Amino acid sequence: MQLEKVVQYHKALADPTRIRLLILLAEGESNGQDLAEKLGVTPATVTHHAAKLREVGLIRERREKNTIFFALHHAFIRDYAGATEELIYRKQKGGTDMLAEEQERVRQAVLKNFFTAGGALKHLPAQLKKKLIVMEHLASQLEVGRKYDEKEINAFVKRFHDDFATIRREFIMHQFLYREKEIYELNPREMWARWEKLS
Repeated sequence: MQLEKVVQYHKALADPTRIRLLILLAEGESNGQDLAEKLGVTPATVTHHAAKLREVGLIRERREKNTIFFALHHAFIRDYAGATEELIYRKQKGGTDMLAEEQERVRQAVLKNFFTAGGALKHLPAQLKKKLIVMEHLASQLEVGRKYDEKEINAFVKRFHDDFATIRREFIMHQFLYREKEIYELNPREMWARWEKLS
């Protein structure tokens, strides 16, 4: 199960009313009015929270005339719980770490969306996580230990995108490059801003 789905599942659970609603539904199907009375909230509040739980597949609903009935989606609850445990304990799947596999899937998707087939950068992403993936991809193509002057860095960036000034600045801001007296050098990878740490 994709990491993002597990995150959305936990966001949906991050409310005491929703947890209580699920506990009540564990006893069996119930309608919104009954749930509202048991929870001490309005039917509209039940509808709001039920929508959040339904979005991630934890409950399902059916309409009978003017009444909506809610029920647990047991299989999804078990699947999400198992996926969370697997992710935390990093159980191996075909010899590949599941978290690393998910991160690589995200990285490849971003590169596919922001680079042309010929390798040109369409535009710099606005979202920080995606921007760092793009910047990491570019920085990885610079030579370790080599000292570049500003003209060389500009020429390197222009192979991918015309706005070399912005990308050069991003390299410095996010610790991909170190600059001293207009000389640029690649920082060790350990210093690079890590997109993997962002949600």
